[in-house]
Amino acid sequence: MTRTVKFYKTADGYCPVQEFIESLSGKVAQKVTWTLSLLEELEFLPSTYFKKLVSSDGIWEVRISLGSNIYRIFCFFAGDSVVILTHGLVKKTQKTPPGEIKRAEAYKQEYLLRGK
Repeated sequence: MTRTVKFYKTADGYCPVQEFIESLSGKVAQKVTWTLSLLEELEFLPSTYFKKLVSSDGIWEVRISLGSNIYRIFCFFAGDSVVILTHGLVKKTQKTPPGEIKRAEAYKQEYLLRGK
């Protein structure tokens, strides 16, 4: 089973994850693209690349490491095989900032309310 990766857009067309990816350097953006293609093509991804966030409302993170930097893209499932990417960050600490998880959950709620 393959997945489809889509970018979340707000009701007014703003796309936080696209803005995040476009802000990255070429090498990092390439690794993000490669990791997202794994997400689409592989049924099972190692948790080094894709992991459900505990104590969240169905929020997952796509995990990208390059050099000493760690990047995270938050996402959720819309149905069985569609993954909606919400936004990303450069991770500076061990713990994912709770505000970022809340932001992803808010995007998810808004997406589901709009029915797309």
